[in-house]
Amino acid sequence: MAEKTSKVLIENSFGKELSGFVLSHPEASWHVLLDENSLKHCYPWLLHFLPQHHIIQVKSGEENKTLSGCEAIWKKLTETNADRKGILINLGGGMITDMGGFAAGCYKRGIRFINIPTTLLAMVDASVGAKTGIDFMGFKNQIGLFYEPEAVFIYSDFLKTLPERELVSGFAEIIKHYLVADKKEFQQLATSHPPFTAFNWDDVIRRNVKIKNDIVESDPHEQHNRKSLNFGHTIGHGVESYFLKDEKQRLLHGEAVAVGMLTEGFISYKKELISENELKSITLTIRNYFPLQAIPKDAEKGIIELMRQDKKNIGRQFQFTLLRGIGNYSINNAVEDKLIIESIEYYNRLLNEPA
Repeated sequence: MAEKTSKVLIENSFGKELSGFVLSHPEASWHVLLDENSLKHCYPWLLHFLPQHHIIQVKSGEENKTLSGCEAIWKKLTETNADRKGILINLGGGMITDMGGFAAGCYKRGIRFINIPTTLLAMVDASVGAKTGIDFMGFKNQIGLFYEPEAVFIYSDFLKTLPERELVSGFAEIIKHYLVADKKEFQQLATSHPPFTAFNWDDVIRRNVKIKNDIVESDPHEQHNRKSLNFGHTIGHGVESYFLKDEKQRLLHGEAVAVGMLTEGFISYKKELISENELKSITLTIRNYFPLQAIPKDAEKGIIELMRQDKKNIGRQFQFTLLRGIGNYSINNAVEDKLIIESIEYYNRLLNEPA
């Protein structure tokens, strides 16, 4: 049976629904979790609509999505006597919504939280779907919970505060949604290659939230078709974790997912699940939006070892989500190391070809 997912509100009137939510919880104590970026660029926009609250500030960046980061949150909640009627407001990108949701789920065996995503990636993906988590020992989202927010409030005007690189990063999850669930939208993207200035972000966000919510509602704990959302994330997470240790080469999550979609698209082709023309269309579309970063030859084995910790694996056997044509998918595909290396070599060859 499907479980009810959180109410997601994409607001045109800034703060209207948030104000109503606050007024409907007069018994709550409130805390706002944010980083230095959302404190500077987004918090002032919402301040007028927030009740009396405590601020919990953590450092931005995936490298800070750790147990130490959670300890800082729990310490502040404890010092300010937050009780089980408290509500944590996660104001930020995917790192904040992931870690904040996990911290809320553990504190006093669970307090309520809401997400107010401030990046495109968080709006269309990270803040929706009840997955929370932190990285551990360098492995992506190694520890986490399925824990639903009370609500998600989305304000597309926050996208105006983003540097272009962050906006591009979030677009990877949009491409992924279309590849696994919306052939028509992907084909439109592939044929027109619209610039970011051409998008009506409210419409794009609304469509992508619906795609994800429909999948999540049918499979809340990722036993079958929710695994479709993992396309691009098996190799993508390995690449992201590999480059996380090098500050100069560090990739944003969406940039790593773009690498994952290119390589896993190639694997889909090699397993005869998509045609050569479909692979070309996928490759050209992703390259149109994402600059490629070379993966060193000596990195292949390291990336594969990081992938050994992927949550979808059975033992040491990789279980990939691949494409079965554009707009459809195939889950639980065993893929050998040799083909993974071949896919990375394919990706690196693209650097020498015109986009």
